[in-house]
Amino acid sequence: MPDSSEADRLLVYADYVCPFCYLGRKSLERYEETRERQSPLEIDWQPFDLRRGKRNPDGSIDHAVDDGKDDEYFEQAKQNVRRLQERYDVEMAQEIATDVDSLPAQLASLAVKEEAPDQWRAFDDAIYEALWQDGRDIGDADVLAELAADVGLPSDVVRAALVDDDRRDRLEELFAEAPQQGITGVPTFVSGGYAARGAVPPAQLERLVEGA
Repeated sequence: MPDSSEADRLLVYADYVCPFCYLGRKSLERYEETRERQSPLEIDWQPFDLRRGKRNPDGSIDHAVDDGKDDEYFEQAKQNVRRLQERYDVEMAQEIATDVDSLPAQLASLAVKEEAPDQWRAFDDAIYEALWQDGRDIGDADVLAELAADVGLPSDVVRAALVDDDRRDRLEELFAEAPQQGITGVPTFVSGGYAARGAVPPAQLERLVEGA
């Protein structure tokens, strides 16, 4: 039997502007609620940039770049989102968020993960809820600072992260490492050398983590 004192570790590759990452988070929450294993579950967030191929050198998004995602692609994505909303009984303010840039949110999240790890999960949840429940722009510094304050964090942590070149470089390194680890899309959940991609059901997360 596994040592109950040893945490189970789940890597979660995600981008806040991915609706399937939000829905995958809801599936993860369901798994956590019904989890019978006594050992703690450690969530290790790994950032992923869905807009990486469309970014200018200054980090801004060039929406004119053709990434192969046409109207038909987005309509199919919306249908898939609606199907998963029904499966997980989740209301959402929007089905896609093509005009929102997640880079500031990921910078802020990385700062909180490094400087206040015990409060990271609450901040991570707040970012997802702000975008997908309230339709707020998580690329806005004021919004991110408010979310930080709402979970008991100094807003200065967020504002400083957004202008920190060293932090930006670390984030870029993490973005570059993801495909080197075989991560080509999100959400991707990794545990014990195995991976599951997509907003998979709680039972599949249980099998991934616990080997059931």
